[in-house]
Formats: sequence, C-alpha cells, structure tokens
Amino acid sequence: MLELAILGFLYDVPLHGYELRKRITALTGHVRPVAESTLYPAIKRLEKSGLLVRATEPGAVAAPRHVLRLTEEGRSELRRRLAEPAQRDITDENHWFTVLAFLRHLDDSAAQAAVLRRRLAFLQEPTSFFYDGDRPVRAEDLDDPFRRGVLTIARATSRAELTWLRDTLDSLGG
Repeated sequence: MLELAILGFLYDVPLHGYELRKRITALTGHVRPVAESTLYPAIKRLEKSGLLVRATEPGAVAAPRHVLRLTEEGRSELRRRLAEPAQRDITDENHWFTVLAFLRHLDDSAAQAAVLRRRLAFLQEPTSFFYDGDRPVRAEDLDDPFRRGVLTIARATSRAELTWLRDTLDSLGG
C-alpha cells in the first residue's frame, strides 16, 4: 500500500519527501500513520529498483532538498499494480482506497472496469464481522447495540459503495 501511494502521488508531480509524507498521511494517516522510518526505506527500495530518481534542488528558504520523480519504469509499474492489484488490495478497505485514489492513472477503461468488477464481486459475497458457527450474523439478529451499530454502519457503507461501483461500471461501459 505504501509503495503504491508513493508511486501514485509521484505520477502526478515530483515531490520532496516531506510533502510526499503529508499527502500519504492525508490519504491513509487516520488508519495507518506513515512514519519516516517506514517511508524513507520504501523510497530507497523504489529508487534502487529504478522506479524513481532523486535530484537535489535548492530549498526556498532552507538547505537543498531532495525531490523525487518517477522514472518511465515507475510509471509503468504503477499502471501494472493498478491493473493487477493483489487480492488484499481488493478486500482490505484501506488498501482499496489507495488503489481507488490512483485508478485514474490506468488509462484503459476496460482495465479500470475489471478492477472495479473484482471489488464488486468481493462486496457481493455474504459476510459479517460476527458469525454464529458458519452463518454470518445480521444486525437484526443482535441484542448488543454496539455490535448492531458496527453491522448497520458497515451495511450502509457497503450499499453506498455498491451503488457507486455499479454506476461507475455503467459509465465505463463495463
């Protein structure tokens, strides 16, 4: 997820590490804050892989800063990861939001639709946060108002996302 976010943000515009960290934190920070000890090793891995380059530019008011830019290989890698997201990127909501934030960079509407259909199929599977044996428990089956709240909120969120997915797939022709 972190590497995908790095590639996605750098696809649009070169950034220095601090600005990149702010943007990633804005996207995922409430759930998974991005520490420098995590971000900079990921940047180094991507740089070593030839997916991004670092250039030193003079700072506006301070010392020179390192600006990160995607290479053509980095742009291709982002598009590949978007076209073929891992299953966890489809099923984990935070990973999914990261994919969704950059899916516009995949400029083939059929490929975009294929990714959205995978998410749609996942959301249409019967599931719950709570089970009675193998049977998913519905909000209406619970006396516990807090667990009922979890399921009620999740159902409303899923319905909104299903509506959006179907509408978007229709607009993409897929």
